[in-house]
Amino acid sequence: MKEGIHPAYREVVVHDLSCDFKFITRSTVQTREMTTFEGKEYPLLKVEVSSESHPFYTGKHKIVDTAGRVEKFRQKFGVVGSKTKATGE
Repeated sequence: MKEGIHPAYREVVVHDLSCDFKFITRSTVQTREMTTFEGKEYPLLKVEVSSESHPFYTGKHKIVDTAGRVEKFRQKFGVVGSKTKATGE
């Protein structure tokens, strides 16, 4: 590997601001802030969403009612141009 052309790859603390969760990972991101985590000083990366707060990973995601959307479309535009058969026809 050539010297001097790669960014510094180091440990950073990622702080999820929505749930106040912190974890250590490795990254090349340039940060201005530093923080102390588990007795050691690390660069700090602030994020709004991480696996700790994202609805997909927490199991709190909403299930989309696709059948209701299809029916709403058919009421508005009819079955002309629809690639699926309407129920009850």
